[in-house]
Amino acid sequence: MSQTAILFPGQGAQQIGMGVKVARKYPAAKTLFEQAAEILGYDLLELCTNGPEEKLNSTVYSQPALFVAGLASLEVLRDLAPEHIENCKAVAGLSLGEYTALAFAESLSFEDGLRIVKTRGEAMQAAADAKPSGMVSILLLDEEKVQEICDEATTSESILKIANYLCRGNIVVSGDKAACEQAVTLAEEAGGRAIPLKVAGAFHTPIMNSATEKLATALENVTVNSPQIPVVSNVDAQSHDDPAEIREILVKQVVHPVRWEDSMKNLLETGIDQFCEVGPGKVLKGLMKRINRKIPFDNYNDDALSD
Repeated sequence: MSQTAILFPGQGAQQIGMGVKVARKYPAAKTLFEQAAEILGYDLLELCTNGPEEKLNSTVYSQPALFVAGLASLEVLRDLAPEHIENCKAVAGLSLGEYTALAFAESLSFEDGLRIVKTRGEAMQAAADAKPSGMVSILLLDEEKVQEICDEATTSESILKIANYLCRGNIVVSGDKAACEQAVTLAEEAGGRAIPLKVAGAFHTPIMNSATEKLATALENVTVNSPQIPVVSNVDAQSHDDPAEIREILVKQVVHPVRWEDSMKNLLETGIDQFCEVGPGKVLKGLMKRINRKIPFDNYNDDALSD
């Protein structure tokens, strides 16, 4: 019997049209978007359908949109491959996707999860607005070299930190605008490629410190249960059962790097032999190809549905 891990994407995977075909085909998915509209105070499905893209890409809107679209896309998985849910032994999500994973594992209710994600997006956007910053994906260089770039670009006035350990040869750094610009130059001089990301600020670094207090307060005001399925944390690549630990680690996640490669390797070591990416895009599938290209990996979202 296959042992499946279900994965949920994070910010950057959003796109116009996500969740639209899913909501049209599955009443349960449409209901999630309707509930979201009541909680958020705006028509999320309309935003996903027609944009504008600039608005959907904003942290304030993209985080709730990805949370809802990910959970809505579970209806595709339930319809096309229900055995993967029956055989699901663990879940994980990249950054924002960790909240989707916790909701799927019944650690957070949909309503509470969406409220937390709304607060998280607003708090992270405010922190980004307070200090011009960004993120850069560095390709073709190893972790040691990327750390050297961070050390060289960090000064008394600027910081540059590794934010996402995605896979071999794909590491994301975050920092002040000046440090990010220097990182591009240094990476290219070292023989790598550098791609500035379209994000609001330096996520997963101390630049986001001001967001943690608001997030911690919001988490204290909702019910967090022990997950029914192990949820692998971005911060330490381990699963946690204690609700207090889950709250603490979700706050840490905002200012600590995402250890995605370690998370995936740990899942493989537990015997996971099938991965399913649920939600928009195929970013996580691409990363897995660099970690273990032989492992079966399927995607379940709007693209899996016929017109």
